[in-house]
Amino acid sequence: MPFPATVTPRFQGLRQTVSQTFPSGEHNWAMATLEHRGKTVHSIGELPQVGLQLPTFSLVGADLVDFGPEIAAGRRLVLNIFPSVDTSVCATSVRRFNELASGLPDTLVLCVSADLPMAASRFCAAEGLANVVTGSTFRSTFGADYGLTLVDGPMRGLLSRAVIVADAEGTIRHTEQVANISTEPNYDAALAALA
Repeated sequence: MPFPATVTPRFQGLRQTVSQTFPSGEHNWAMATLEHRGKTVHSIGELPQVGLQLPTFSLVGADLVDFGPEIAAGRRLVLNIFPSVDTSVCATSVRRFNELASGLPDTLVLCVSADLPMAASRFCAAEGLANVVTGSTFRSTFGADYGLTLVDGPMRGLLSRAVIVADAEGTIRHTEQVANISTEPNYDAALAALA
């Protein structure tokens, strides 16, 4: 599958690397095809597979300190991944996971976006959300590592909407790449993976 021609300059280096590695334009580059407001968009790859170990990652917390999966410290981990808390659907997902987190023992809900840590922290403080932790991708490769960075469309460079659930040992038990970025994730499916 050829790499989309509409890739922005931010991803030009990646596009050039792919083009050099696969000069014919044909390669095994797995990309998720998604929808945003009636238009087709693509993420840079696919989600990690259920049954595998959660890939390591680095995110930035509200205190501007980097952290990774160790933040879960032996608890189950729910990654609520979205483009920006400044959109209504993303804000709704953070509020809903905050509600759900209050009834999930030994579980950390981590809300991940490209928002600056201060913006995500300000949102949670203004909303009174104390049951979720936010992590910013603003200085990490999380989006590429997890196959979630959007490579085209008006939200290119941000993350697609997804949920990943891992058990206390870090094994992935559930993934959902939300096909339409403008819709909420399937909260029930995430909860079922924690049962």
